Amino acid sequence: MIFGAMSLGGEWDRNALTMDDINKSFVAIETAIDAGITRFDHANIYKFGKSEEVFGYYLSDHKNLRDSIEIQSKVGINIPFDGGNNFYDYRYDHVVGEVDKILHRLQTEYLDVLLLHRPDALIERKEFKRTIDHLFDSGKVRGLGVSNMSTSHIGLLEQYSERKIVANQLEMGLHKRDWVESGLLFNHIDHKELSVEQGTVEFCMLNDIELQAWSPLAQGIYSGRSLENADSATKNTARLVEKLAKEKLVSKEAIVLAWLMRHPANIAPVIGSSNPDRIRLCTQARDVVMTHREWYELMICARGVQLP
Repeated sequence: MIFGAMSLGGEWDRNALTMDDINKSFVAIETAIDAGITRFDHANIYKFGKSEEVFGYYLSDHKNLRDSIEIQSKVGINIPFDGGNNFYDYRYDHVVGEVDKILHRLQTEYLDVLLLHRPDALIERKEFKRTIDHLFDSGKVRGLGVSNMSTSHIGLLEQYSERKIVANQLEMGLHKRDWVESGLLFNHIDHKELSVEQGTVEFCMLNDIELQAWSPLAQGIYSGRSLENADSATKNTARLVEKLAKEKLVSKEAIVLAWLMRHPANIAPVIGSSNPDRIRLCTQARDVVMTHREWYELMICARGVQLP
């Protein structure tokens, strides 16, 4: 499991951190560590840098922690200060400059993994290689990954950088099933409506690229969120999740995450909550044994229709 730090740092604004922001973030970080989570996921844009900043304060107060955890962060989304439109940016000055800012905010000398947040259509081969070579050669980055990318994107970036992509972070979960249905519905009319390229999961499995799942709980849609206006498939799935949770003596969050982790791709869910109780409930997923039939029953229930 990976702790998603997007929830740290207070509000989504450019205001300074408050002591309340810091205290709540520290409690969340400590809860994750106490629960055995040793990997932390950041991005330069989360809370306009405040998520990394508050994590850096924690690292500064716990200087012996860095060697026992892994930290990853993302770059590639450029948010102009003048209020213009966001755009994707792999230019040398932007990427290297943002990594330097990340390391300064996190108060660390290196990232275990740097993820490229979304694909830049204007990537230049020589400039990109120079960028990645600088980050590795200077010791600022030790691994290269991607987020929201297809097999074609991964192949291009590996060839341009001449380095292996070690992780691909996608929206994945019981509610967002395109990643698995793209394979199961191949050669079926419903396949054309899916947003994930067929073979993405299989490609990552065959090439030892870790799959990381962002928003695996879909904001609690099956584990406690109000379903007053939800469709019948969502309501039925929430009931099935609750039934399995009672049978297995775990939380509903654990069932939803265990469904994802049951897949042989060894998917690592990114837990995005800063609520200490919910963090602990999520980690119960590691103790869930889910059968073959239970896995398919959950997926079919969430689909709302039978498999072909």
